[in-house]
Amino acid sequence: MTLTPFTPATPATPATPTFLPGAPLRGPRPLVAPVPPLPTQADISREIAARSAAAERDRADGSPAPAHPARDYTPYRSSTPRHPRRPPVEIDHLADPEAVELTGPAFGVTDVTDLDADLTRQHPGEPLGERITVTGRILDRTGRPVRGQLVEIWQANASGRYAHQRDQHPAPLDPNFTGAGRCLTDDQGRYTFTTIRPGAYPWRNHDNAWRPAHIHFSFFGTAFTQRLITQMYFPGDPLFPYDPILQSVTDPAARARLVAAYDHELSCPGRTLGYRWDIVLDGPSATWTEEGR
Repeated sequence: MTLTPFTPATPATPATPTFLPGAPLRGPRPLVAPVPPLPTQADISREIAARSAAAERDRADGSPAPAHPARDYTPYRSSTPRHPRRPPVEIDHLADPEAVELTGPAFGVTDVTDLDADLTRQHPGEPLGERITVTGRILDRTGRPVRGQLVEIWQANASGRYAHQRDQHPAPLDPNFTGAGRCLTDDQGRYTFTTIRPGAYPWRNHDNAWRPAHIHFSFFGTAFTQRLITQMYFPGDPLFPYDPILQSVTDPAARARLVAAYDHELSCPGRTLGYRWDIVLDGPSATWTEEGR
């Protein structure tokens, strides 16, 4: 009888695991979850078109116009996980007397100076970019001016970068431009800012995503609890159709109210180009804001 020599089985070569950085040295280490790819602009554009078509059908059926952009507007990716899902909590002013601070005046008149409204004169040198004058009136639903309203703005510089540590866009910072200003409306409800036209900038909502040039506006009313925030855009921007934030305003008429108008009579000879943008705080012709009214 012929004996066959014993040959031990060759153990299978284990797959090389992918380890999480900083994982414990002992015991099995978890695998890194694959990072889902960012949607493309084509994906986002299809979603925008679908939501716009649905809004158009609602208008044709006679449904009332929405008073605010949908908080779960899916093309704007971060709106879905971070918008509030519970009703506001009512504060009992009798049980908590200090809560009255929330309804006190936001700022006094002496805190706001003329220099605050000219963003081109807040530093020793001249900022880079196209100087512009932005002016308009703040009105209530009946067309009456809102006097003494605190208006604040903030924006990117001419290269599309904010003077903020979280903005790591590899565009140059401007040492002579901070991008923030404020003023009080006059007896006609008028505000005026001198600033620099901001540049477009990339963001991480989807692949090759770019925000149109815009200026953020804040209106405090008479208390912090009355604050409204919105954005002003510039006419003719080719990025409008691609921006899910602007397109979340599905009513074309309401979306058009977010775009300023060029007004040559407002231009300062040899210095600034002029834009007019009126804001209506409430009612059917209200300027849409980022917070529910």
